[in-house]
Amino acid sequence: MANILIVEDEKAMQDIIVDYMRKGGYVCFTADDGIDALMILKSRPMDLMILDVRMPHLDGFSVCKMAREMSNIPILMLTAKSGEDDKLKGYDYGADDYMTKPFSPKVLLAKVNALLRRSSAVFAGTISVGKIMLQRNAHKVYWNGQEITLTHKEYELLSFFMENPGQIFSREQLLNRIWGYDFEGTTRTVDTHIKTLRQKLGEGGRHIVTLIRSGYKFEVTP
Repeated sequence: MANILIVEDEKAMQDIIVDYMRKGGYVCFTADDGIDALMILKSRPMDLMILDVRMPHLDGFSVCKMAREMSNIPILMLTAKSGEDDKLKGYDYGADDYMTKPFSPKVLLAKVNALLRRSSAVFAGTISVGKIMLQRNAHKVYWNGQEITLTHKEYELLSFFMENPGQIFSREQLLNRIWGYDFEGTTRTVDTHIKTLRQKLGEGGRHIVTLIRSGYKFEVTP
């Protein structure tokens, strides 16, 4: 049974989310602000976090960024803003998905179910390309023997690329495969995640090749 951390300072909204998550079979933990959320993350293992952007003491973007330094759990952000820049900022900080208020609690539960299905899919074995090694059973990535910390979506992107070397994928295909068909963002999200993934891989980032007007492919080079 998955543990979900719900970070929402509006009590009425928090209660609604908790009610639907419990109906979905999840164990819920709540935090009224960002500082409490980080303390809970440090003390208890969580499987997913629902994180409001606007909160006292510490906003959701800051919490998301700091949480990513501690955990790779899926993070779904809630915001009253629908601007593209705010969503891109959240993805830059490590968010996996977004919902704009007001929203349907049923859709929120469906997104949570999908994120947890993808994050809990454990595959045995190891994939190695050059100096990149991906341990699927441990959900870890190494470059030249050194472990690299990736967000959940960065890991999924790299795993998908390494499992399909040489194949060209459009941004739309990557969105559908990694983020799901109900994703509310744009193809710029793919570019942002691949940019940060390349940076974290260092020299290994050269394996991810951009094809103008076509998309991306993972090129197996010496």
